[in-house]
Amino acid sequence: MARTAQPPRSTRPPPSAPSRLSAPIGVADGRQRAVVDAVLPSVDHGRFAAKSVAGEPFHVAAHAFCEGHDMLRVVLRWQREGDAAFAEVPMVLKWNDEWHAHFTPPAPGRYRYAVLAWVDAFESWHHELERRVDPADIRIAARVGAAGIAAAAQRATAAADAKALRAWAAALEQAAADPAGDASVLKALALDEAKAELARRWPGRRHAVSSPALPLVADRERARYSTWYELFPRSASPVPGRHGTFADVEKLLPGIAQMGFDVLYFPPVHPIGRQQRKGKNNALAAAPDDVGSPWAIGAAEGGHDAILPALGTPEDFRRLVRAARGHGLEIALDIAFQCAPDHPWVAEHPQWFKWRPDGTVQYAENPPKKYQDIYPFNFESEDWQGLWAALKGVFDHWIAQGVAVFRVDNPHTKAFPFWEWAIAEIQREHPEVIFLAEALTRPKVMHRLAKLGYSQSYTYFTWRNSKEELTAYFTELSTPPGLDYFRPNVWPNTPDILHEQLQGGHDAVFKLRLVLAATLSASYGIYGPAYELKEHLPREPGSEEYLDSEKYQIRHWDRARPDSLAGFIAHVNAIRREHAALQRNDTLRFLAIDNDQLIAYLKTSSDGRDAVVTVVNLDPWNVQTGWLQLDPALVGVPGDQEFQVHDLLGGARFTWRGGHHYIRLDPREAPAHVLHVRRRTRSERDFDYYQ
Repeated sequence: MARTAQPPRSTRPPPSAPSRLSAPIGVADGRQRAVVDAVLPSVDHGRFAAKSVAGEPFHVAAHAFCEGHDMLRVVLRWQREGDAAFAEVPMVLKWNDEWHAHFTPPAPGRYRYAVLAWVDAFESWHHELERRVDPADIRIAARVGAAGIAAAAQRATAAADAKALRAWAAALEQAAADPAGDASVLKALALDEAKAELARRWPGRRHAVSSPALPLVADRERARYSTWYELFPRSASPVPGRHGTFADVEKLLPGIAQMGFDVLYFPPVHPIGRQQRKGKNNALAAAPDDVGSPWAIGAAEGGHDAILPALGTPEDFRRLVRAARGHGLEIALDIAFQCAPDHPWVAEHPQWFKWRPDGTVQYAENPPKKYQDIYPFNFESEDWQGLWAALKGVFDHWIAQGVAVFRVDNPHTKAFPFWEWAIAEIQREHPEVIFLAEALTRPKVMHRLAKLGYSQSYTYFTWRNSKEELTAYFTELSTPPGLDYFRPNVWPNTPDILHEQLQGGHDAVFKLRLVLAATLSASYGIYGPAYELKEHLPREPGSEEYLDSEKYQIRHWDRARPDSLAGFIAHVNAIRREHAALQRNDTLRFLAIDNDQLIAYLKTSSDGRDAVVTVVNLDPWNVQTGWLQLDPALVGVPGDQEFQVHDLLGGARFTWRGGHHYIRLDPREAPAHVLHVRRRTRSERDFDYYQ
């Protein structure tokens, strides 16, 4: 009996039956075709938080793509720590698969951000249909699109949108089914932009891919832009030989505010140890009337939460904090985690210190410097948790007194895990608090502290003096990756550092270093009144220590001296306040100038409307000249148009055209130009009117 021929059996399973394959290792869903290759900024791949300022846009870039020619949708997602839901911002494709967007953290605090991407079926269909010309292809594509639009209608939670999308899908199906219909009319219906916007509101994200959420800290504006003035309260008395008080400092507030400072920083204000107290000029043997170093913290009167009685009472301090606010100043306190031998903690918590076999504690050292009056903490103590809690409690105490800015002494000599924990805990409770790291140590250590949470950081500015050094260093500070987390605060002098360049006491040197600090960095500070009075004598040749340093004795300062630089400093700080370009670091750009004794750079505001060119003569003795190169396009001026620059420091006005401009700086007159670029805002004829 002959058999009827049978068709060969397919080895492919029926469409309704999924393949029974084990999932490839590491693949959650092979239908997730989008790739988010990078999200920037990302500090150590998200191990640490990037930094921003509340109320200002935080810009994010993502490298996102997929295979083939399908269209991608990419959104930036962000939330404040503790919020349940993410907010979303569409990202815009700029170039080379790089997508950009920004969001604005509304208040200081901790945030997270991520990038979500998916292959957008509707957008891919829409883009492909735009290129189709064959009527048959258009009809088939319209039916495909109708199915996708109907799916969008199902996802829509807005009833009006769902109804409109269903109607659109039905109209496409009906028009595509008519073989006699005009394909161009059908294509126009399919590409209707108003209807397309409805579909874009309800995308199919089933196969979306998300980057890991990255951390962000949003600080208040003062973390980005601040102007610091340091003084020793004990030297604030108007009467020579008398110990200064907080009340004396209160009388100085108007003058300090008039100089344009917004942070008034004190060295430690705590009781000073009597055991191993240092004498004048760091002498090992103290005389009976020597006041000791404020950094030798703790005595019978108390420790880190106490005030040296000679300065005043806690209420005196709180009154000073309030009075400073009335002058636009914040009080910043030095927090130095170390103890004098007679600090109460040495007896109460001996386990927090390293004891030697002879029953003594090893004092702190940083060879060749020796600090016989200071005991360091042992961060490997068995009671490390108790130590951590006590140290955080110091910050808590002073925050309760109204302090929200802290300069931390030598944080690089304390355990990194402590700082990461303490700063995060404090800022969760008090997001307004700002921490400045006084860590003049190895670069990688300084960067680690910034990553751990420090709002600002000391820098090597004091030792960067040549054009080459300054250009290289500040290019590093103003560009990623350091820019994403490291905020420099530059100081031309400190109580510890009298650089040899200042030791001649030459007026032009003090001025040029101040202009560099104030214009290169959005945050800078001076140790005064030593700076405005040009204190310049070293303890001995080759030393960076001051002779008769305030660290070891009370000084009386004649702030009314006619040669004081207070007026010059006030003028420079007023320029900083009036020009947004000088209040940020991310727009710094060095400009070519054909003289190694002249350094030139441009800063612009975030919106580009404010532009300031600074040129500094690094030679304090001689007139220097050169040709500056400035592309007019960098300051928003057409290449063939004249524009005016106003020297905010000296008052002169110059008319420039093109890209090369002559500079002449005589240090006896002014060590620098700080040039505001003034662009025309009316017609070409109204040349005298500038913005």
